[in-house]
Amino acid sequence: MKKDETPKSNSRRSFLKTTALATAGISIIPRHVMGGPGFLAPSDKLVIAGIGVGGKGESDINSFYQSGKADIGFLCDVDKKRAARSIARFPKAKFYTDYREMLEKEAKNIDAVSISTPDHGHAVQAMAAMELGKPVYVQKPLTHDIYEARQLTEAAKKYEVVTQMGNQGASGDGVRKMREWYDADLIGKVHTVYVWTDRPVWPQGIPWPKGKTTSVPEGLDWDLWLNIAPYKNYIEGLVPFNWRGWWDYGTGALGDMGCHLIEAPYRVLGLGHPKDVQCSVGSVYVDEFQRGYFPESCPPSSHAVMTFPKTEKTSEDVTLHWMDGGIKPKRPEELGPNETFGDGGNGVLFIGDKGKMMCGTYGRNPRLLPTSKTDEVNVAEKYDRVPGGEEGHYAQWVEGAIAGYGKKELSSPFEIAGPLTETLLIANLAIRGYDVRNEKIRDNGDKYFEYPGRDIKMLWDSEEMRVTNFDEANQFVRRDYRDGWKLS
Repeated sequence: MKKDETPKSNSRRSFLKTTALATAGISIIPRHVMGGPGFLAPSDKLVIAGIGVGGKGESDINSFYQSGKADIGFLCDVDKKRAARSIARFPKAKFYTDYREMLEKEAKNIDAVSISTPDHGHAVQAMAAMELGKPVYVQKPLTHDIYEARQLTEAAKKYEVVTQMGNQGASGDGVRKMREWYDADLIGKVHTVYVWTDRPVWPQGIPWPKGKTTSVPEGLDWDLWLNIAPYKNYIEGLVPFNWRGWWDYGTGALGDMGCHLIEAPYRVLGLGHPKDVQCSVGSVYVDEFQRGYFPESCPPSSHAVMTFPKTEKTSEDVTLHWMDGGIKPKRPEELGPNETFGDGGNGVLFIGDKGKMMCGTYGRNPRLLPTSKTDEVNVAEKYDRVPGGEEGHYAQWVEGAIAGYGKKELSSPFEIAGPLTETLLIANLAIRGYDVRNEKIRDNGDKYFEYPGRDIKMLWDSEEMRVTNFDEANQFVRRDYRDGWKLS
């Protein structure tokens, strides 16, 4: 994708190729067919294939299209009913159910790929596209497992493809303003950060329904929806939303909101990988003094604490608290009694040695504390703004894909999104490790369980991608895929 390559659209070879495609019924012609990498087709538009085009996927491809620089050439979804609105909106786009078939048959006709599927499918779908040299836009969290995030980060460099994760707040003005405030030393050096969310807003902390299997709805390919996950019979209420609360498919509240909220401290403080993590989780009691044990489901609430090594922007290690399920930190004394903490349901609080600042979801509405200070300061803009802010996140990727690898700065390329995703998944290691149990037998023959992952601090080796003091947690770093599926 080089801008300075000479277009060859007037050559006999290019004419024959274009004519052949038109004869075959291809009405949307990709840029690279018109003249090689980097050449803009007469329409100046990127031909995008969407994998997962209902719900958030529908919103994503609409945003790409509204940039005015993209055509939606191909649609792929395992649930045709869920995809119906996108099919109606883009009638010229060819529809597939299996992304593997689409990429195999249409690779020559696709410029870039958008992926907005359940968390467990992100990695294999993105890798398949990148191996073909296609720029990819992947919804948050980037992956389900830590190993997958590391692999996609490395693949983006290896295949030199333009990448972006769907945490649109990374393109917003709020995070940039907080970076400027922090660089101007308005709150001193931060040592503690609190991040909280009202998620989950779907069922968690519950047992997998037993004996409630039902017939698969018409239009849904259940086997393809399961993707890499172990085979289970279809149950009602899982698709299209509540899969988020089950570890086989989702990553809980951290996966849903972590990339949106932890993005701010990650960027402002220049954080890397945490060196340790500990947690506590909410419980559901099913009888008197009988705590429910539902290891397949994410917990109803959790509080994870991570320690990040000192960076160039901090004077010491940084402690970051993650709280979900409606749990919040104590309101700062500088905040008025009737002022909203964060944005109500979610928020981020930075505590420095000279002051504090906070923001809401996506880094919106950043405020110094007390909030009266916000209007009193005048710090010059230091970081370029993305045209359109959060909504410009989509056009930014489209323009980056058109420009080519390394030609345009993006807000959340995998070199940033990968380590950010690893961070929140490391917190999930502690949360999942909380439910690891080993059966023991007393001298009298009675059975009981030990929970070695509770009430400990897990030490993380980023280089080796492993917990060094509790090996049983490492099973969640990289899981085995179902037969027939692989990452590369």
